[in-house]
Amino acid sequence: MGARRKTARLSAGEMEIMQVLWRLSGATLSEAHGALGRPLGYTTVQTRLNRLVEKGVVRRGSDRPARYVATVEPDEVGARHLDLLLERVSGGSVVPLVAHLVRDRELTREEIAELKQLIRDAEKKRRAGEK
Repeated sequence: MGARRKTARLSAGEMEIMQVLWRLSGATLSEAHGALGRPLGYTTVQTRLNRLVEKGVVRRGSDRPARYVATVEPDEVGARHLDLLLERVSGGSVVPLVAHLVRDRELTREEIAELKQLIRDAEKKRRAGEK
């Protein structure tokens, strides 16, 4: 896994728009507005899309009507927000956050297997770094 590109911090409203763009693989202003599934002003959606363009996480096409497309993947944005959460909630320590999630949620077999694989990968990476 390479170094992560630093992504702008997004508000909850901007994240909501990003979810629509990822789900639809891009959208016009009208399509994004309609896809939100809740009443929100048309100009509010337009303002949020423009802010996302300014932040460099969305590209606005030149066609008419303009089509907006995410320029970052969900995991890039999620990683930035999770890093902030980790720092704010547990001072950067992963263990309290993971412990809470494992203890307080009913995990599927698939999730448990994925977590075990992540631990094995982390151990392998750690051993390789110690050589």
